[in-house]
Amino acid sequence: MGSGRLYVAVAVGGFRRYATYRAATAAGVFTNTVFGVILVYTYLALWDEKPHLGGYDQTQAVTYVWLGQCLYAMLAIQGGGVEKDLMERIRTGAIAVDLYRPVDLQLWWLASDLGRAVFQMIGRGVIPFLFGALFFPMALPADVTSWAAFLVALLLAMVVSFAIRYLVALSAFWLLDGTGVNQAMMITGIFFSGMVLPLNAFPPALGDVVRLLPWAAQLQVPADVLMGESAPLGAYAFQAVWAVALLAAGRLVQSAATRRVVVQGG
Repeated sequence: MGSGRLYVAVAVGGFRRYATYRAATAAGVFTNTVFGVILVYTYLALWDEKPHLGGYDQTQAVTYVWLGQCLYAMLAIQGGGVEKDLMERIRTGAIAVDLYRPVDLQLWWLASDLGRAVFQMIGRGVIPFLFGALFFPMALPADVTSWAAFLVALLLAMVVSFAIRYLVALSAFWLLDGTGVNQAMMITGIFFSGMVLPLNAFPPALGDVVRLLPWAAQLQVPADVLMGESAPLGAYAFQAVWAVALLAAGRLVQSAATRRVVVQGG
């Protein structure tokens, strides 16, 4: 099997694995929908007090909420993607088997995570988004080009998300307990991705900083591309720079971790 076909098979396997968790998926759909409704009315109250907060009108704010609920599980904003399995394999030592496989470790886990992400978007994200579009006014584009541009931004967001979580997972080579680093990832993911509030609505000094961080590439950038608030090419460049930088950092850490395994294993 060619390397390209192999990674496609790994991605399909990741999709199928998460497709077996039907009860968890149904519960996630319900939870995301309920939280979406709560956030929508919270945002509406906030935008009543401050119209055009962050450059958004109320319709755009509502759209942002439902897009966040759609992408929450897909991008594993609070963790819960393949990094959990990777950290467990590192903890138990099973990672040594993975290192002997004639495949690229980082690409293997990236392919698996992309399969997971696609399922989470289809299985858990689409229904809340359609619910929002049905019952609330949303600022959605009518042309295919805008949707195509959004899908490209979404793919890059998946890669950035994986790259962040891959670095966190690799910390398990040095940490006996990954609880602390996982909790830190959850907090930073929620706050800096804009899940609580659009990054555009942050106070100027803080907002200028958080919009430059990699978490902005996950939700804020795709949302702005979808709603026509950001030029696609500039958005792609921002996401691609962070994707390459984080994946390269992952390579360096992986290399150091591999040497550590070899030394410990003799």
